[in-house]
Amino acid sequence: MANVIAIANQKGGVGKTTTAINLAGSLAEQGFHLLCVDMDAQANLTVGLGINLGTVDRSMADVLVDGGSTIEEIVIPTQTSGIDVAPSTLELASTEVELFTSIGREHALREALAGWAHDHYDYILIDCPPTLGLLTINGLVAATHVIIPVQTQYYALKGLSALVKVINQIRNKGLNPDLRVMGLLPTFYDRRTILGREMLDELREMGDHHIFKSMVKQTVKLGEAPLAGRPVTAYATNSDAARTYRGLAQEVIDLA
Repeated sequence: MANVIAIANQKGGVGKTTTAINLAGSLAEQGFHLLCVDMDAQANLTVGLGINLGTVDRSMADVLVDGGSTIEEIVIPTQTSGIDVAPSTLELASTEVELFTSIGREHALREALAGWAHDHYDYILIDCPPTLGLLTINGLVAATHVIIPVQTQYYALKGLSALVKVINQIRNKGLNPDLRVMGLLPTFYDRRTILGREMLDELREMGDHHIFKSMVKQTVKLGEAPLAGRPVTAYATNSDAARTYRGLAQEVIDLA
């Protein structure tokens, strides 16, 4: 069975997609076979892994509603060895509305991943949209673990409790009783600023969750890599950003 990791935070711009792409790249370097599932209608994960949206005939929208397609039928190999993507398109936005009337709507993604995907991959990374709607809930119900990227800024920390509350509800209501938070991932961290250090201290003082030692700083190479359609580990293999995500990958392996 694959390790299924949802990368979630209802706040946008905290580095969810960046984390999914580069964690995948770092795990693939170690010989693991990965599926990246794009659950965001903005399709940034799909594009960031080098897929031209104009060539995508079937996407997660086709998988989640009425079982029009299977995961196996929509998966696209990326230009990075060991990484496949289940792509998204703008159609996924209307899919969420359609899911509201579906029986077992919270389980659509988990059922789609059962069987072939679990047998075929070592890790499945789910890039959740910046909401706490049905698409994110589907990601959490399908996952074994959650990584929560948290921007080391004041407002980012305030929203963390809402996501943790949803995770607890998913566990307590029996939708996914084994779901657990793997850890909080500090992103956009700048140790030179007082605010950055204070926010990191506040994260640690919360005490309820593991804080990853690998802290993601915004760098030029990290911003350039998606334009090349590659993880930073392949695009700038000797960069600080690549080393950070390799460290994160090792932490994930140890915690999974």
